Amino acid sequence: MMKNKALFCEPSQFEQLLDLIKKAGYKLLGPTVRDEVIIYDELHSAKDLPIGWMDEQDPGRYRLKRRSDRAYFGYNLGPHSWKKYLFPSQEKLWTAKKQENGFVILQEAPLPEEKMAFIGVRACEMQAIFVLDKVFNTKLAVYQQYQKRRENTFIMAVQCTTAANTCFCASMQSGPKVKEGYDLALTEVIDEHVHYFILMIRTERGRSICKSLPFREATDDECHLAGVHVERTVEKMIRKVDNAHVHEVLMQSWDSKQWDKVADRCINCANCTMACPTCFCSNTEDLVNIDATQVDRWQSWESCFNLSHSSIHGGSVRSSAQSRYRQWLTHKFGTWWDQFGVSGCVGCGRCITWCPVGIDVTEELKELQVEYNEKNR
Repeated sequence: MMKNKALFCEPSQFEQLLDLIKKAGYKLLGPTVRDEVIIYDELHSAKDLPIGWMDEQDPGRYRLKRRSDRAYFGYNLGPHSWKKYLFPSQEKLWTAKKQENGFVILQEAPLPEEKMAFIGVRACEMQAIFVLDKVFNTKLAVYQQYQKRRENTFIMAVQCTTAANTCFCASMQSGPKVKEGYDLALTEVIDEHVHYFILMIRTERGRSICKSLPFREATDDECHLAGVHVERTVEKMIRKVDNAHVHEVLMQSWDSKQWDKVADRCINCANCTMACPTCFCSNTEDLVNIDATQVDRWQSWESCFNLSHSSIHGGSVRSSAQSRYRQWLTHKFGTWWDQFGVSGCVGCGRCITWCPVGIDVTEELKELQVEYNEKNR
């Protein structure tokens, strides 16, 4: 097999490739259609992929629609992110058991051993995983369950060749092309005459999976056409964020009138944080059995839009919808830079699509920019 060369992959070979990943002991996880939406779930074969489906997205709106072809990855994104596998919505951390002699034995939850293969990771989603790495997998603080899952995860990335109306990854410099972090990467090229994948191998783990398939080297023309498809995706994005100045704007907009305007619409449902691939707020709860001999500590997802999230002695420090939305947007686009050295937003647009009242973060940031400019003339 050619080393570090772009390979030509037929759809039938791609299906064989999934079978090989599965035979290597990985649980296939990827996009599939359920309840009129594309979600991430276990795949048993390539037939479970959303073949021939596309999605239409706008603020507060998501619809599936049939394509005129049989594209395997002709959609953009659904409400799920890979976060749900690396940082589960609910997880037991430890169990404490009271012995007959009165001593308490603490047992940490066993580390996850399951090998997972993420099929169809987009560029913005790969960046989101990098962001979560900075939260959970650093020298200062290691979340061992997360770290173990990352080690056991095989990543097959897919380059974006289309963009939803809510995508803005280009301005966040997180897409549409996946550049690193994957084991294998695919670019799907399809029209009325051809249907093939350009396959890139980045790791030895990916190479060992592919070695038994007779891939040929892709021609320059085939690679060029695939590259054109990806480059055109940028032109399809109608939303942008001035990422170079957003931190400064947010730091100077604490008392902006825009917070009151958005609070009149925001219903504090927390959909944006649940759909977001990088939000990591969590809560812990101790569940005691009826005879008080055992307690289990569980961790679960939390949202800064919940009143209880900022509750301290005397009540919540963010009691208004205005203050909670300000906290979320300022952290996501502003103080995340101070905390982790990157933006907390990757431009996937999920928060726009899945907001029931259609609040658009890119428009909110533009309004704050206008107010900031007027104030600093």
